[in-house]
Amino acid sequence: MQASTHTAGGFTLVETLIALLVLAVGLLGLAHLYVECLRATHAALLRSRAVTLSADLAERIRANRDPANAYDCGGSCGAGSGGNAVATDDLQAWVTSVAALLPDGDGAVTYTAAKAGAPHSYLVTVSWVEVGHSARLAQHARVEL
Repeated sequence: MQASTHTAGGFTLVETLIALLVLAVGLLGLAHLYVECLRATHAALLRSRAVTLSADLAERIRANRDPANAYDCGGSCGAGSGGNAVATDDLQAWVTSVAALLPDGDGAVTYTAAKAGAPHSYLVTVSWVEVGHSARLAQHARVEL
């Protein structure tokens, strides 16, 4: 008589647990990637808002050029900033928008008078703090009249 040689087929419990562990590590990496993607998307949204807000004030400045320094805040803009009624209203609406659309948002405008060969110019700055960062980020726009 011959001895029967029967071998068991299939996976052992240890192999199955190792495969599950590899799958779990892969899913954790995928979840981390998803969270980083959300964070980057939110940062891009805030930067887009800052660019839009600075462009908005730049267009307001170009539309109301008289006097040339009407929008000068001398730095951070507060209530009552502006050289004429239109500029004061524009700055108030702009500062309100910056504060509403950006976390800890702040707007600043500085004016530089014309010099030989250089036109009047404004530096419009929009700054904010992103979640998870302690330093303020800023968007600068230079407007020449």
